[in-house]
Amino acid sequence: MISMFDKDGNGTINFHEFGALWKYIIDWQNTFRYYDRDNSGSIDQNELQTAITSFGFNLSEKFYRLVARKFDRDGTKRMTFDDFIQCVVIIQTLSAAFQRKDTNRNGWIQINYEEFMELVFSTKI
Repeated sequence: MISMFDKDGNGTINFHEFGALWKYIIDWQNTFRYYDRDNSGSIDQNELQTAITSFGFNLSEKFYRLVARKFDRDGTKRMTFDDFIQCVVIIQTLSAAFQRKDTNRNGWIQINYEEFMELVFSTKI
């Protein structure tokens, strides 16, 4: 996440950049708490799906199951705040990279394998 706020690209963040990062984390924490309907300190797949859908992403049930498994580090079928923020940052960042290639804005791009690899590895996550 530091790389997202390292505006001058020097590998570190200054005080102003840190302030922006801190606000970003607090905003996500508030979002996490809102979707943690049972106040358990973690969210399940349904709460995750509700959150991500509310952010404007229209994704399949299969995708949400995959994401829930990927970020379920302790096998409880729940996601902690740390995992939630990592998850949504990855979804947002990769979606933005996809949208830069989706010039027709129809949800489809045509790229070859190397272009895909460049897209993923050039993305600041």
